[in-house]
Amino acid sequence: MSTILAVSKDKDGVATLAAAFDPLERFDHLTNWDSIVEAVVLHRYDFVFLDLRLIGEDFRKRIKELLDIAPALQIIVMATQGQFRQILLAIKDGARDYVTFPVAVDEIKLAIESVDETAKLESELNFLRDESWQTETMEEVRSDSPAMQAVFRKVQAVAPTRSTVMLSGETGTGKGVLARLIHLHSSRRDNQFIAVHCGAIPDTLLESDLFGHERGAFSGASKRKLGKFEIAEGGTIFLDEIGTISHSAQIKLLEILQERTFYRLGGERQIESNTRIIAATNVDLKELCTQGLFRSDLYYRLNVFPLELPPLRERKEDIPHLTNLFISQLSRTYVKEINGIHATVLDAFYNYDWPGNIRELENLIERAFVLEASDVLTPDSFPQELFDSPIATVQSAVDLDRPLAEVRSTWAREGEAIYLKQLLALTQGRIGPSADHAGITTRQLHKLMKRHGLHKEDFKGSSRS
Repeated sequence: MSTILAVSKDKDGVATLAAAFDPLERFDHLTNWDSIVEAVVLHRYDFVFLDLRLIGEDFRKRIKELLDIAPALQIIVMATQGQFRQILLAIKDGARDYVTFPVAVDEIKLAIESVDETAKLESELNFLRDESWQTETMEEVRSDSPAMQAVFRKVQAVAPTRSTVMLSGETGTGKGVLARLIHLHSSRRDNQFIAVHCGAIPDTLLESDLFGHERGAFSGASKRKLGKFEIAEGGTIFLDEIGTISHSAQIKLLEILQERTFYRLGGERQIESNTRIIAATNVDLKELCTQGLFRSDLYYRLNVFPLELPPLRERKEDIPHLTNLFISQLSRTYVKEINGIHATVLDAFYNYDWPGNIRELENLIERAFVLEASDVLTPDSFPQELFDSPIATVQSAVDLDRPLAEVRSTWAREGEAIYLKQLLALTQGRIGPSADHAGITTRQLHKLMKRHGLHKEDFKGSSRS
């Protein structure tokens, strides 16, 4: 459950804020700055709604002060219609979003959803705060998959440029994380990264959310609203599920890509845009173009630098590393220490097809983390169907179009890799015992591990009873 602090003297606004949250969530209210810092330190709020009128001209200093003592704090500023300059400055200094007076429940909920989406992307790879491409600082995005290594090389090449990037891949493959990675390694890293899940916003609201609107632009538009493109000025906007946007939104997006300008809904003033666009899709946009559901000219404008992410079933060599990464992150989040994962579970991971990809892996591990009573994630904490997954057999791997010698070589290589993974899981990544068990020298074991892209660190904490 979230904890919320409202800082305002506006009684109606505070009452509306309180109504927007579940009654079981902690909602506190303060009317002056003096007690805010102490309250934030004491209660570690998730969200602070900060009335800019209350803190006056010092609002930029105050926001930085709050973030210095609570870097994870999500600040949403509240302001009047005439404070748009202050809103943009506040967001530049670390505020996540804004609402304007008179505040409305729907507007509050939309702001919370937007903040949650961006925060989720950041938390998935919070280790990316080190923005160096040196090998030692890339440990957390390391991959033993040749396909992912190729993706990271392309990211390294495109990140410093202004090019529009199109990310494609199945749901859960990490497109949002990759978009964040591109932003963090661009010259725009100090400006906003705004994530918009296009498929989650109704068509009637999407254009207003992206481009903003003027008062009276449509029924219910009682005040001016800044769109995400204005908020992300100078930064990056990530448009997930781009294939779901309406025809009219496609036209406006094409205008931004071609002319670098747009209009708010109901507006007459042309607004310049200096925002980098990263789009993502889990469907075939070319096929949508053929069906007349997506504009071909927009597709080609978005597809300047395409990047396709492989599904987890095609990069299973990364499973041990991703598993330990998620366990490490959860250990920091929960007041609980888990040191690794049972080798039987790791075996099941290798044999599972992962239709939900990395997101499914992360969710399974988090569920097990909550349920686990020991210091290692055991099979009892995972769904039974995970262990019912059919194991790949030699018979299923036979390709009669290939010569016997080639098939034999492939089986030997794959069998060797499986043996080493299970052996290292058994010994928790200890080289000496592993070599003794296999009847080879430690030098030979190191060579074999290098051949198969295995790292002892990935198996620390694993165990087999």
